[in-house]
Amino acid sequence: MNDTQAGSTPPPTVSLKQAFWYWLKLGFISFGGPAGQIALMHQDLVENKRWISERRYLHALNYCMLLPGPEAQQLATYIGWLMHSSWGGVIAGGLFVLPSLVILIGLSWIYMAYGHLPAVAGALYGIKPAVTAIVVFAAYRIGARALNNAWLWAIAALAFLAIFALRVPFPLIVLVAGLLGAIGGKLAPNYFNLGGGHGKSAKHFGPALIDDDTPTPEHARFNPGKLVKLSIIGLALWSGTLGWLCTQYGWDAALTQMGWFFSKAALLTFGGAYAVLPYVYQGTVDHYHWLTPTQMIDGLALGETTPGPLIMVVTFVGFVAGWSQALFGNEHLFLAGAVAATVVTYFTFLPSFLLILAGGPLVESTHNNLKFTAPLTSITAAVVGVILNLAAFFAYHVFWPKGFADAWDGFAVLISVTALLALFRYKAGVIPVIACSGAMGLVLIYLKPWLYQQGLN
Repeated sequence: MNDTQAGSTPPPTVSLKQAFWYWLKLGFISFGGPAGQIALMHQDLVENKRWISERRYLHALNYCMLLPGPEAQQLATYIGWLMHSSWGGVIAGGLFVLPSLVILIGLSWIYMAYGHLPAVAGALYGIKPAVTAIVVFAAYRIGARALNNAWLWAIAALAFLAIFALRVPFPLIVLVAGLLGAIGGKLAPNYFNLGGGHGKSAKHFGPALIDDDTPTPEHARFNPGKLVKLSIIGLALWSGTLGWLCTQYGWDAALTQMGWFFSKAALLTFGGAYAVLPYVYQGTVDHYHWLTPTQMIDGLALGETTPGPLIMVVTFVGFVAGWSQALFGNEHLFLAGAVAATVVTYFTFLPSFLLILAGGPLVESTHNNLKFTAPLTSITAAVVGVILNLAAFFAYHVFWPKGFADAWDGFAVLISVTALLALFRYKAGVIPVIACSGAMGLVLIYLKPWLYQQGLN
């Protein structure tokens, strides 16, 4: 696509009301984990709506990759803030999470009240291979944009090997990639510009509302007084809520401990949900005994197949913990679960809003400065390798559910290949792929006994 095809003028100004409805819609369709969500926002906001240019989008994304917390939700918060100030950021980030919160509370209630339903198991059986395909497709889309020269390809390959074969922690991979970018920005600056190996983006989608050369809006300029104010507000929202829980229920009460534990977890989520899930598992299962190991695995499956960030699995954790602890008595189990789920989600996402609203002005002041953008470009390349590792993780657990020692699941492979074909060849959307795969899984779960009798597996 070129400028002529896309249009020679920027799209009309977007009101906060128009943005509200878009962010609400995104909250309901943001399947596929962070990789899929980032790709979906790129297609919508950069390619179709042209609310923000490719370079500005990637610059914001690179900053979010550095932060603890869900990068896709933070990216939505950042773009909402850049377009419509603080309220725009709060609305974008909040609506990215709210639909998933409501859906997961409902699914958690079904899970706890009615147990293991065959229909749900069948749908999940089909959706998991589709999620694997979606992650692979998202890695391809991001890689096609970010890996525009051999240097960045090499960084992506090294990052994949580091995390896949050597199990190097993600924060260390980010640090090394940033250092390589800083060095590369001095030795070969043309290869470390945002958006291309020769200093320009590979594709042009036409002028954007927030274009490469659009001046930083007044509300996005750095202001020391505003930074202090935001820091005080953020600290008050955290300490005030935790203090109220402590006053009402006591420090050792389950709700207070949930607030404290997930505040710590929120600051450890470098590298996405999978980087922090071992810590969450250790705390909620081994230390507090809020969940059983089986419940934790089931919660992860639900988190993989609902819209919103994968770290929303903590909503399930909170609901099951509140229900199991019967916080408000046996006659109010749903209320206990819903309140606990909301508390856990609040403390998990609060730091993300503060980091974006407070740090955004500093980031906006660097978007044309190679000294800052070169390390971030290198980090984006490394993240492509990490996403490929996530795809490998999914594939192993979905295709060989009992390990390599046992036979592979041919039905799961068939669903995944079909989903990949739909995404690559027919450009199908994420929602139709998820829906059709779930339907295939539902049919197969009832046909599998008969198929195995026929010797098909």
